[in-house]
Amino acid sequence: MTLTIEQIAEQALNLPSDARALLADRLVESLDPLEDETIRAVWMAEARRRLDEVRSGAVKTIPGEEALAQVRRNLSR
Repeated sequence: MTLTIEQIAEQALNLPSDARALLADRLVESLDPLEDETIRAVWMAEARRRLDEVRSGAVKTIPGEEALAQVRRNLSR
């Protein structure tokens, strides 16, 4: 019997979160490596840009717990 994408997704969503994370990693790793390298290069450029902003003082960092608290407050609205 061949499973549909919907059936596979439904079964995957019923897995524990650590198993879903592992599955997601394996699926991402299976994507076209050329595309993966392009995406990785774009994210590296973004990370460098953000690091430069922090080092130059253009942006102010906040502690992780404070950031998470802000996100939680925004999501509860």
